[in-house]
Amino acid sequence: MKSKFLKNSYIKHICHILFSAFILSGCETGLFDSGPDEEEVAGTRISVLALERELRPSLNAVDTQIYLPVPEDTKEWSQAGGFSNHAMHHLTIGPSPRELWRVNAGPKSTDRNRNLGEPVIAEGKIFILDSKARALAYNAKNGKLIWRKGLVPREEKGANFLGGGLAYEKGRIFASTGFASVVALDARNGNELWRTQLQAPMRAAPTINGGRVVVVTVDNQVQAISAKDGKRLWTYSGVGNQTILLNSGSVAIDGGVVIAPFTNGEIAALRVDNGSVLWSDSVIAIRRTEAAASITDISGRPVIDRGRVYAVGHSGILVAIDLRTGQRIWDVPVPGVFQPWIAGDFLYATTIDSEIVCVDVRTGQILWVTQLRRFKDIKNQEKRIIWTGPSIVGDRLLIFGSNKVALSISPYTGSVLGELRLRAPVTIPPVFANSMMYVFDDNGDLTAYR
Repeated sequence: MKSKFLKNSYIKHICHILFSAFILSGCETGLFDSGPDEEEVAGTRISVLALERELRPSLNAVDTQIYLPVPEDTKEWSQAGGFSNHAMHHLTIGPSPRELWRVNAGPKSTDRNRNLGEPVIAEGKIFILDSKARALAYNAKNGKLIWRKGLVPREEKGANFLGGGLAYEKGRIFASTGFASVVALDARNGNELWRTQLQAPMRAAPTINGGRVVVVTVDNQVQAISAKDGKRLWTYSGVGNQTILLNSGSVAIDGGVVIAPFTNGEIAALRVDNGSVLWSDSVIAIRRTEAAASITDISGRPVIDRGRVYAVGHSGILVAIDLRTGQRIWDVPVPGVFQPWIAGDFLYATTIDSEIVCVDVRTGQILWVTQLRRFKDIKNQEKRIIWTGPSIVGDRLLIFGSNKVALSISPYTGSVLGELRLRAPVTIPPVFANSMMYVFDDNGDLTAYR
Protein backbone atom coordinates (compact mmCIF):
# COMPACT_ATOMS: atom_id res chain seq x y z
CA MET A 1 0.00 0.00 0.00
CA LYS A 2 1.47 3.33 -1.02
CA SER A 3 0.62 6.03 1.49
CA LYS A 4 0.90 9.79 1.30
CA PHE A 5 2.05 11.47 4.44
CA LEU A 6 0.00 14.12 6.17
CA LYS A 7 1.22 17.66 6.43
CA ASN A 8 1.68 19.14 9.87
CA SER A 9 -1.54 21.14 9.67
CA TYR A 10 -3.56 18.04 8.86
CA ILE A 11 -2.37 16.13 11.90
CA LYS A 12 -3.89 18.34 14.55
CA HIS A 13 -6.58 15.73 15.06
CA ILE A 14 -8.84 16.56 12.11
CA CYS A 15 -11.35 13.91 13.08
CA HIS A 16 -11.40 13.20 16.77
CA ILE A 17 -13.21 9.91 17.01
CA LEU A 18 -13.98 8.48 20.40
CA PHE A 19 -15.29 5.14 21.50
CA SER A 20 -18.70 5.50 23.09
CA ALA A 21 -20.14 3.32 25.81
CA PHE A 22 -21.54 0.39 23.86
CA ILE A 23 -23.45 -1.84 26.26
CA LEU A 24 -24.26 -5.51 25.73
CA SER A 25 -27.77 -4.73 24.55
CA GLY A 26 -28.23 -4.47 20.80
CA CYS A 27 -28.85 -0.72 20.89
CA GLU A 28 -28.14 1.63 18.00
CA THR A 29 -25.27 3.40 19.77
CA GLY A 30 -22.29 4.25 17.53
CA LEU A 31 -18.99 2.50 18.00
CA PHE A 32 -17.13 5.83 17.83
CA ASP A 33 -18.37 9.26 18.85
CA SER A 34 -16.74 12.64 18.25
CA GLY A 35 -15.61 14.64 21.24
CA PRO A 36 -13.15 17.37 22.27
CA ASP A 37 -9.70 16.74 23.67
CA GLU A 38 -10.81 17.79 27.15
CA GLU A 39 -12.96 14.68 27.44
CA GLU A 40 -10.12 12.26 26.73
CA VAL A 41 -9.16 9.93 29.53
CA ALA A 42 -5.44 10.21 30.15
CA GLY A 43 -3.49 6.95 29.93
CA THR A 44 -0.57 6.02 32.15
CA ARG A 45 2.34 6.45 29.80
CA ILE A 46 5.14 4.97 31.93
CA SER A 47 4.67 1.42 33.13
CA VAL A 48 5.60 -0.31 36.37
CA LEU A 49 5.65 -4.03 35.70
CA ALA A 50 5.58 -7.11 37.90
CA LEU A 51 8.25 -8.95 35.90
CA GLU A 52 11.12 -6.76 37.15
CA ARG A 53 11.27 -4.90 33.87
CA GLU A 54 10.53 -1.25 33.30
CA LEU A 55 9.82 0.00 29.81
CA ARG A 56 10.26 3.74 29.40
CA PRO A 57 10.17 6.24 26.53
CA SER A 58 13.54 7.37 25.20
CA LEU A 59 14.98 10.43 26.92
CA ASN A 60 14.74 12.67 23.84
CA ALA A 61 11.40 11.26 22.63
CA VAL A 62 9.63 14.43 23.74
CA ASP A 63 11.17 16.26 20.75
CA THR A 64 9.66 13.85 18.18
CA GLN A 65 6.28 14.61 16.66
CA ILE A 66 4.17 11.73 15.34
CA TYR A 67 2.63 12.03 11.88
CA LEU A 68 0.46 9.35 10.32
CA PRO A 69 -0.14 8.60 6.64
CA VAL A 70 -3.38 9.80 5.08
CA PRO A 71 -6.09 7.19 5.82
CA GLU A 72 -6.75 4.90 2.87
CA ASP A 73 -9.41 2.30 2.25
CA THR A 74 -8.80 -1.24 1.01
CA LYS A 75 -11.23 -3.29 -1.08
CA GLU A 76 -9.90 -6.62 0.14
CA TRP A 77 -8.38 -8.18 3.24
CA SER A 78 -7.03 -11.11 1.27
CA GLN A 79 -5.06 -12.86 4.01
CA ALA A 80 -3.93 -12.69 7.61
CA GLY A 81 -2.41 -9.25 8.15
CA GLY A 82 -4.21 -7.79 5.12
CA PHE A 83 -1.51 -7.97 2.43
CA SER A 84 1.32 -10.49 2.12
CA ASN A 85 3.77 -7.96 3.62
CA HIS A 86 1.40 -7.24 6.57
CA ALA A 87 1.93 -3.48 6.22
CA MET A 88 -1.52 -1.83 6.18
CA HIS A 89 -0.52 1.62 7.55
CA HIS A 90 -3.57 3.84 8.23
CA LEU A 91 -6.99 2.49 7.23
CA THR A 92 -10.35 4.22 6.78
CA ILE A 93 -13.51 3.77 8.78
CA GLY A 94 -16.50 6.07 9.11
CA PRO A 95 -16.61 8.70 11.89
CA SER A 96 -19.36 6.90 13.81
CA PRO A 97 -19.67 3.27 12.70
CA ARG A 98 -22.52 1.18 14.09
CA GLU A 99 -23.20 -2.50 14.26
CA LEU A 100 -24.55 -3.42 10.83
CA TRP A 101 -25.11 -7.15 11.29
CA ARG A 102 -24.07 -10.04 13.48
CA VAL A 103 -24.18 -13.80 12.84
CA ASN A 104 -23.07 -16.88 14.70
CA ALA A 105 -20.30 -18.19 12.45
CA GLY A 106 -19.27 -21.20 14.49
CA PRO A 107 -18.97 -22.78 17.94
CA LYS A 108 -17.21 -21.15 20.87
CA SER A 109 -13.46 -21.41 21.19
CA THR A 110 -12.34 -23.98 23.75
CA ASP A 111 -8.97 -25.22 24.96
CA ARG A 112 -9.18 -28.11 22.49
CA ASN A 113 -10.90 -26.40 19.57
CA ARG A 114 -10.04 -22.75 19.04
CA ASN A 115 -10.73 -20.01 16.53
CA LEU A 116 -7.27 -18.73 15.62
CA GLY A 117 -7.53 -17.51 12.03
CA GLU A 118 -8.49 -14.00 10.95
CA PRO A 119 -11.43 -13.59 8.55
CA VAL A 120 -10.58 -12.95 4.88
CA ILE A 121 -12.49 -10.48 2.68
CA ALA A 122 -12.70 -10.66 -1.13
CA GLU A 123 -15.30 -10.71 -3.92
CA GLY A 124 -17.86 -9.07 -1.65
CA LYS A 125 -17.65 -12.03 0.74
CA ILE A 126 -16.10 -12.59 4.14
CA PHE A 127 -14.57 -16.02 4.71
CA ILE A 128 -14.16 -17.72 8.09
CA LEU A 129 -12.39 -20.85 9.32
CA ASP A 130 -14.17 -21.92 12.50
CA SER A 131 -12.98 -24.04 15.44
CA LYS A 132 -14.36 -27.22 13.83
CA ALA A 133 -12.29 -26.76 10.66
CA ARG A 134 -15.22 -25.58 8.56
CA ALA A 135 -14.73 -22.87 5.96
CA LEU A 136 -17.71 -20.52 5.65
CA ALA A 137 -18.50 -17.69 3.23
CA TYR A 138 -20.87 -14.85 4.11
CA ASN A 139 -22.13 -11.86 2.18
CA ALA A 140 -19.94 -9.04 3.50
CA LYS A 141 -22.76 -6.49 3.27
CA ASN A 142 -25.58 -8.33 5.03
CA GLY A 143 -24.09 -11.40 6.72
CA LYS A 144 -26.09 -14.00 4.76
CA LEU A 145 -24.45 -17.43 4.55
CA ILE A 146 -23.37 -18.29 0.99
CA TRP A 147 -21.66 -21.66 1.51
CA ARG A 148 -20.09 -23.92 4.13
CA LYS A 149 -17.38 -26.55 3.59
CA GLY A 150 -15.97 -29.02 6.11
CA LEU A 151 -12.22 -29.58 5.83
CA VAL A 152 -11.75 -32.45 8.33
CA PRO A 153 -10.40 -35.63 6.66
CA ARG A 154 -12.56 -38.71 7.06
CA GLU A 155 -9.98 -40.45 9.21
CA GLU A 156 -9.89 -37.45 11.57
CA LYS A 157 -13.65 -37.12 12.21
CA GLY A 158 -14.28 -36.20 15.82
CA ALA A 159 -10.67 -35.14 16.44
CA ASN A 160 -9.77 -31.83 18.09
CA PHE A 161 -8.79 -28.93 15.85
CA LEU A 162 -6.25 -26.28 16.75
CA GLY A 163 -5.03 -23.60 14.40
CA GLY A 164 -5.01 -22.87 10.72
CA GLY A 165 -6.33 -20.01 8.66
CA LEU A 166 -7.32 -18.73 5.23
CA ALA A 167 -5.94 -16.72 2.33
CA TYR A 168 -7.45 -15.60 -1.00
CA GLU A 169 -6.09 -15.12 -4.50
CA LYS A 170 -7.73 -15.06 -7.94
CA GLY A 171 -11.02 -16.71 -7.09
CA ARG A 172 -9.61 -19.32 -4.73
CA ILE A 173 -9.57 -19.73 -0.96
CA PHE A 174 -6.55 -21.52 0.55
CA ALA A 175 -6.80 -23.09 4.00
CA SER A 176 -4.04 -24.35 6.26
CA THR A 177 -5.26 -26.79 8.89
CA GLY A 178 -4.33 -28.46 12.15
CA PHE A 179 -4.73 -31.76 10.28
CA ALA A 180 -1.50 -31.16 8.33
CA SER A 181 -3.24 -30.40 5.06
CA VAL A 182 -3.45 -27.36 2.78
CA VAL A 183 -6.75 -27.17 0.87
CA ALA A 184 -7.80 -25.01 -2.09
CA LEU A 185 -11.49 -24.11 -2.49
CA ASP A 186 -13.49 -22.32 -5.16
CA ALA A 187 -14.39 -18.97 -3.58
CA ARG A 188 -17.75 -18.93 -5.38
CA ASN A 189 -19.19 -22.18 -4.01
CA GLY A 190 -16.67 -23.81 -1.64
CA ASN A 191 -15.94 -26.77 -3.91
CA GLU A 192 -12.62 -28.44 -3.14
CA LEU A 193 -10.07 -27.98 -5.95
CA TRP A 194 -7.05 -29.73 -4.48
CA ARG A 195 -5.60 -30.93 -1.19
CA THR A 196 -1.91 -31.29 -0.29
CA GLN A 197 -0.89 -33.34 2.74
CA LEU A 198 2.13 -32.24 4.76
CA GLN A 199 4.05 -33.98 7.52
CA ALA A 200 3.00 -31.71 10.39
CA PRO A 201 0.00 -29.51 11.29
CA MET A 202 -0.14 -25.75 10.96
CA ARG A 203 -1.25 -23.17 13.51
CA ALA A 204 -0.87 -20.07 11.31
CA ALA A 205 -2.72 -19.01 8.19
CA PRO A 206 -1.08 -19.37 4.78
CA THR A 207 0.49 -16.40 3.02
CA ILE A 208 0.01 -16.13 -0.74
CA ASN A 209 1.99 -14.09 -3.23
CA GLY A 210 2.38 -14.47 -6.97
CA GLY A 211 0.73 -17.87 -7.21
CA ARG A 212 2.69 -19.38 -4.32
CA VAL A 213 1.04 -20.48 -1.07
CA VAL A 214 3.60 -20.47 1.75
CA VAL A 215 2.94 -22.07 5.15
CA VAL A 216 4.91 -22.87 8.31
CA THR A 217 4.27 -26.10 10.21
CA VAL A 218 4.56 -26.52 13.98
CA ASP A 219 7.94 -28.26 13.54
CA ASN A 220 9.35 -25.20 11.71
CA GLN A 221 9.08 -26.50 8.15
CA VAL A 222 8.41 -23.82 5.53
CA GLN A 223 6.51 -25.19 2.54
CA ALA A 224 5.86 -23.37 -0.73
CA ILE A 225 2.96 -24.82 -2.73
CA SER A 226 1.65 -23.97 -6.19
CA ALA A 227 -1.70 -22.18 -5.94
CA LYS A 228 -2.68 -23.68 -9.30
CA ASP A 229 -2.47 -27.40 -8.54
CA GLY A 230 -1.14 -27.89 -4.97
CA LYS A 231 2.26 -29.13 -6.13
CA ARG A 232 5.07 -28.67 -3.62
CA LEU A 233 7.61 -26.20 -4.96
CA TRP A 234 10.25 -26.12 -2.22
CA THR A 235 10.84 -26.81 1.47
CA TYR A 236 13.00 -25.13 4.09
CA SER A 237 13.68 -26.87 7.40
CA GLY A 238 14.21 -24.76 10.50
CA VAL A 239 15.30 -25.99 13.91
CA GLY A 240 12.42 -27.34 16.01
CA ASN A 241 11.52 -26.32 19.54
CA GLN A 242 9.75 -28.34 22.24
CA THR A 243 7.97 -25.43 23.98
CA ILE A 244 5.69 -23.43 21.70
CA LEU A 245 2.76 -21.06 22.03
CA LEU A 246 -0.70 -21.91 20.75
CA ASN A 247 -0.66 -19.08 18.23
CA SER A 248 1.87 -19.03 15.40
CA GLY A 249 2.88 -16.32 12.96
CA SER A 250 2.31 -16.46 9.19
CA VAL A 251 5.25 -15.67 6.93
CA ALA A 252 5.56 -12.24 5.32
CA ILE A 253 6.36 -11.93 1.60
CA ASP A 254 7.52 -8.86 -0.32
CA GLY A 255 10.09 -8.02 -2.97
CA GLY A 256 10.74 -11.67 -3.78
CA VAL A 257 11.65 -12.49 -0.16
CA VAL A 258 9.87 -14.70 2.36
CA ILE A 259 10.36 -13.82 6.05
CA ALA A 260 9.57 -16.89 8.14
CA PRO A 261 9.18 -16.75 11.96
CA PHE A 262 10.03 -19.86 13.99
CA THR A 263 9.21 -21.21 17.43
CA ASN A 264 12.89 -21.23 18.43
CA GLY A 265 13.10 -17.43 18.19
CA GLU A 266 14.74 -17.27 14.78
CA ILE A 267 13.59 -15.63 11.60
CA ALA A 268 14.86 -16.60 8.17
CA ALA A 269 14.84 -14.68 4.89
CA LEU A 270 14.27 -17.02 1.95
CA ARG A 271 14.01 -16.47 -1.79
CA VAL A 272 10.38 -16.88 -2.77
CA ASP A 273 11.24 -18.64 -6.05
CA ASN A 274 13.39 -21.47 -4.66
CA GLY A 275 13.57 -21.23 -0.84
CA SER A 276 17.31 -20.59 -0.66
CA VAL A 277 18.48 -18.75 2.48
CA LEU A 278 19.45 -15.10 2.23
CA TRP A 279 20.06 -14.52 5.95
CA SER A 280 18.76 -15.41 9.40
CA ASP A 281 18.60 -13.68 12.78
CA SER A 282 17.60 -14.51 16.33
CA VAL A 283 14.84 -12.50 18.02
CA ILE A 284 15.77 -13.49 21.56
CA ALA A 285 16.55 -11.09 24.40
CA ILE A 286 19.51 -12.50 26.28
CA ARG A 287 19.17 -9.99 29.12
CA ARG A 288 15.76 -11.09 30.40
CA THR A 289 15.94 -13.50 33.31
CA GLU A 290 12.31 -14.14 34.27
CA ALA A 291 10.61 -17.41 33.41
CA ALA A 292 8.62 -15.89 30.53
CA ALA A 293 11.83 -15.20 28.64
CA SER A 294 12.51 -18.94 28.32
CA ILE A 295 9.68 -19.14 25.72
CA THR A 296 11.44 -18.11 22.52
CA ASP A 297 8.46 -18.38 20.17
CA ILE A 298 7.77 -15.75 17.49
CA SER A 299 3.99 -15.97 17.23
CA GLY A 300 3.43 -12.48 15.86
CA ARG A 301 3.55 -12.05 12.11
CA PRO A 302 6.66 -10.20 10.85
CA VAL A 303 6.10 -7.02 8.83
CA ILE A 304 7.96 -5.95 5.68
CA ASP A 305 7.87 -2.27 4.77
CA ARG A 306 10.13 -0.12 2.57
CA GLY A 307 13.06 -2.53 2.65
CA ARG A 308 12.91 -3.35 6.34
CA VAL A 309 11.68 -6.28 8.39
CA TYR A 310 10.06 -5.79 11.79
CA ALA A 311 9.58 -8.74 14.13
CA VAL A 312 8.74 -9.20 17.80
CA GLY A 313 9.48 -12.23 19.98
CA HIS A 314 7.93 -13.52 23.18
CA SER A 315 11.29 -13.56 24.97
CA GLY A 316 11.50 -9.78 24.97
CA ILE A 317 12.77 -8.02 21.88
CA LEU A 318 11.41 -6.07 18.89
CA VAL A 319 13.84 -5.72 15.97
CA ALA A 320 14.26 -3.86 12.69
CA ILE A 321 16.38 -5.62 10.06
CA ASP A 322 17.46 -4.67 6.55
CA LEU A 323 15.51 -6.90 4.15
CA ARG A 324 18.35 -7.42 1.66
CA THR A 325 21.41 -7.73 3.88
CA GLY A 326 19.99 -9.03 7.17
CA GLN A 327 21.84 -6.31 9.08
CA ARG A 328 20.23 -5.46 12.45
CA ILE A 329 19.26 -1.78 12.38
CA TRP A 330 17.92 -1.47 15.93
CA ASP A 331 16.25 -3.43 18.67
CA VAL A 332 14.14 -2.44 21.68
CA PRO A 333 13.18 -4.48 24.79
CA VAL A 334 9.55 -5.13 23.81
CA PRO A 335 8.18 -8.68 24.32
CA GLY A 336 5.05 -9.48 22.31
CA VAL A 337 2.95 -12.22 20.75
CA PHE A 338 0.97 -10.25 18.16
CA GLN A 339 2.03 -8.61 14.91
CA PRO A 340 3.24 -5.03 15.34
CA TRP A 341 1.44 -2.44 13.21
CA ILE A 342 3.36 0.04 11.08
CA ALA A 343 1.83 3.38 10.08
CA GLY A 344 4.26 5.57 8.16
CA ASP A 345 7.40 6.08 10.25
CA PHE A 346 5.89 4.72 13.45
CA LEU A 347 5.47 1.20 14.74
CA TYR A 348 2.91 0.19 17.39
CA ALA A 349 2.97 -3.01 19.43
CA THR A 350 1.24 -4.64 22.38
CA THR A 351 3.47 -6.36 24.94
CA ILE A 352 2.95 -9.47 27.05
CA ASP A 353 2.95 -7.11 30.04
CA SER A 354 -0.26 -5.39 28.81
CA GLU A 355 1.39 -2.28 27.41
CA ILE A 356 1.06 -0.38 24.16
CA VAL A 357 4.27 1.14 22.79
CA CYS A 358 5.03 3.50 19.92
CA VAL A 359 8.47 3.26 18.27
CA ASP A 360 10.04 5.64 15.76
CA VAL A 361 11.23 3.25 13.03
CA ARG A 362 13.86 5.74 11.83
CA THR A 363 15.75 5.71 15.12
CA GLY A 364 14.38 2.84 17.21
CA GLN A 365 13.41 5.27 19.95
CA ILE A 366 10.42 4.43 22.13
CA LEU A 367 8.19 7.51 21.97
CA TRP A 368 5.48 6.57 24.46
CA VAL A 369 4.36 3.67 26.62
CA THR A 370 0.83 3.17 27.96
CA GLN A 371 0.19 0.62 30.69
CA LEU A 372 -3.15 -1.18 30.37
CA ARG A 373 -5.07 -3.30 32.83
CA ARG A 374 -3.24 -6.60 33.31
CA PHE A 375 -5.67 -8.79 35.26
CA LYS A 376 -9.41 -9.31 35.34
CA ASP A 377 -9.08 -9.90 39.09
CA ILE A 378 -6.97 -6.92 40.13
CA LYS A 379 -7.06 -7.66 43.84
CA ASN A 380 -5.59 -11.16 43.55
CA GLN A 381 -3.74 -10.47 40.27
CA GLU A 382 -5.37 -13.44 38.57
CA LYS A 383 -6.84 -14.13 35.11
CA ARG A 384 -4.35 -12.28 32.95
CA ILE A 385 -5.88 -10.19 30.16
CA ILE A 386 -4.75 -10.81 26.57
CA TRP A 387 -4.76 -7.59 24.52
CA THR A 388 -5.06 -8.29 20.78
CA GLY A 389 -3.78 -5.96 18.10
CA PRO A 390 -3.11 -3.12 17.58
CA SER A 391 -4.74 -1.65 14.45
CA ILE A 392 -4.53 1.94 13.19
CA VAL A 393 -7.85 3.01 11.68
CA GLY A 394 -9.81 6.25 11.54
CA ASP A 395 -7.07 8.24 13.34
CA ARG A 396 -7.23 5.84 16.29
CA LEU A 397 -5.31 2.87 17.60
CA LEU A 398 -7.67 -0.01 18.43
CA ILE A 399 -7.01 -3.02 20.63
CA PHE A 400 -9.37 -5.79 21.77
CA GLY A 401 -9.20 -7.73 25.03
CA SER A 402 -10.02 -11.12 26.49
CA ASN A 403 -11.87 -9.18 29.24
CA LYS A 404 -14.68 -8.26 26.80
CA VAL A 405 -13.37 -4.72 26.37
CA ALA A 406 -11.92 -2.88 23.36
CA LEU A 407 -9.96 0.34 23.75
CA SER A 408 -9.49 3.39 21.54
CA ILE A 409 -6.08 4.99 22.06
CA SER A 410 -4.49 8.12 20.60
CA PRO A 411 -1.64 7.06 18.27
CA TYR A 412 0.00 10.42 18.96
CA THR A 413 0.14 10.46 22.76
CA GLY A 414 -0.90 7.01 24.00
CA SER A 415 -3.87 8.47 25.88
CA VAL A 416 -6.82 6.12 26.33
CA LEU A 417 -9.75 7.85 24.66
CA GLY A 418 -12.59 5.46 25.33
CA GLU A 419 -13.70 1.86 25.53
CA LEU A 420 -16.16 -0.52 23.95
CA ARG A 421 -18.00 -3.18 25.98
CA LEU A 422 -18.06 -6.41 23.98
CA ARG A 423 -20.43 -9.36 24.07
CA ALA A 424 -17.56 -11.87 24.30
CA PRO A 425 -13.77 -12.03 24.62
CA VAL A 426 -11.87 -11.19 21.43
CA THR A 427 -8.45 -12.77 20.84
CA ILE A 428 -8.33 -12.43 17.04
CA PRO A 429 -7.51 -8.98 15.61
CA PRO A 430 -10.33 -7.28 13.65
CA VAL A 431 -10.14 -6.98 9.87
CA PHE A 432 -11.07 -4.03 7.65
CA ALA A 433 -12.31 -3.49 4.09
CA ASN A 434 -14.56 -1.02 2.26
CA SER A 435 -14.71 1.28 5.32
CA MET A 436 -16.08 -1.56 7.43
CA MET A 437 -14.70 -3.42 10.45
CA TYR A 438 -15.35 -7.09 11.15
CA VAL A 439 -14.81 -8.72 14.56
CA PHE A 440 -14.72 -12.51 15.06
CA ASP A 441 -15.04 -13.20 18.79
CA ASP A 442 -14.39 -16.24 20.99
CA ASN A 443 -18.11 -17.08 21.06
CA GLY A 444 -17.94 -17.68 17.32
CA ASP A 445 -19.94 -14.55 16.48
CA LEU A 446 -18.97 -12.45 13.47
CA THR A 447 -19.99 -8.77 13.76
CA ALA A 448 -19.80 -6.11 11.04
CA TYR A 449 -19.57 -2.38 11.81
CA ARG A 450 -20.15 0.43 9.31
